[in-house]
Amino acid sequence: MKSIKKYTYITIGLISAILGAVGVVLPILPTTPFLLLASYCFAKGSDRFNYWFIGTKLYKNHLESFVNKRAMTLKEKISVLVFADFMLAFPLILLNNMFIRMGIVVIIICKYYYFIFRIKTIRSEEKTIV
Repeated sequence: MKSIKKYTYITIGLISAILGAVGVVLPILPTTPFLLLASYCFAKGSDRFNYWFIGTKLYKNHLESFVNKRAMTLKEKISVLVFADFMLAFPLILLNNMFIRMGIVVIIICKYYYFIFRIKTIRSEEKTIV
């Protein structure tokens, strides 16, 4: 059972890392949320994959400032928020249950609070100085 969980984390981490890498090239696909998910999955799944991922240029360019300073550029924040809003819009529109809709609205409000007040906004120049 433990190995199934481990391989599931590694698989999700690899898929997320690939989607994050594609997001670097395609502006339509957000990079940061996928890389955050990949980082989480690798940390849970395998030390070897985690150390490999932390050593990649992709991690250093897009996540290291967040992990070390709890800070993101405005562009990264907007990218994460828009992607999350897009994903939350589906159940908000499609579901007819008022309690679920209210729950989603609370999640959206909490998400914006967290990103505005709890994660520091830095300039792109500051990001390179870690």
